[in-house]
Amino acid sequence: MTDTLAQRVDAGLSRDVRPEVAAFARMLGEEADACGVLFYGSNLRTGSLDGVLDFYVLRPGPQRERIWPRVSYREWPYEGETLRAKIATMSLARFAEAAAGHSRDTTIWARFVQPSALIWARDHQAREAIAAAVGDAAKTAARLAAALGPEQGTAQEYWRALFQATYRAEFRVEKPGREDSILAVNQDHFDGLLPLAWRAAGIDFARHGDRLAPQMPAAERAAMLGWWRARARMGKPLNLLRLAKATTTFDGAADYAAWKLHRHTGIALEVTPFRARYPLLAAPGALLELWRKRRSQR
Repeated sequence: MTDTLAQRVDAGLSRDVRPEVAAFARMLGEEADACGVLFYGSNLRTGSLDGVLDFYVLRPGPQRERIWPRVSYREWPYEGETLRAKIATMSLARFAEAAAGHSRDTTIWARFVQPSALIWARDHQAREAIAAAVGDAAKTAARLAAALGPEQGTAQEYWRALFQATYRAEFRVEKPGREDSILAVNQDHFDGLLPLAWRAAGIDFARHGDRLAPQMPAAERAAMLGWWRARARMGKPLNLLRLAKATTTFDGAADYAAWKLHRHTGIALEVTPFRARYPLLAAPGALLELWRKRRSQR
């Protein structure tokens, strides 16, 4: 076990990934003149290339768009195989701000307290900045976990309280109990993480076997809960804004929808130039074609 949060974060970000994924990330990073590319999601855990790879591309300079991140879908042929990715793009500065809890966002720190890998970075300075932001995400999440959790309990109870709260604050399709599956499949990642994050965040705690008791003064806990209530109120409205934006700015939306449809139903819809350029306007025609093909399957 590493001795500090920074060491733990660096070890996690340095995990090995498949060469195909590393090549994809390098291509995205160089193409965008980015600071770095983070890889996360179930494919990071399983090492599979099946489905859609999840990347965050972090760019230099100020954030260009008020509603972030910008999401796109990309298919990339590599050594005879087609790789598919969902790509979120935003500035490193805004990512770091959100990870530290200095914005109204509820997604960045909750997402990146979970496993991720920094599989391409422009230089050592960029790598250090991204690692620091991921460490801040862990500290932000740990502070809220201390405020939301019991007076004393296992680390899993604190993480469970955190993820239950963040899921309630957003529009999620996961079934109840999703937080338990996250903790179960990422047990190695979360094992020992909470004490390191509390220590890095300046939160004292007592340990009794596997039970922890954060020493958070009442005023500090109240302030943290007030901080969270302000963000929880904005969770669903921000989700709606991002979804509304995605209907017009999701690059590759038609290709992504067609791939998902074929994967789950076996029905292939042609992505015409019109459908690729105007996915919303093309939706009625695509739905009619889908309806006819589903009828022909019966």
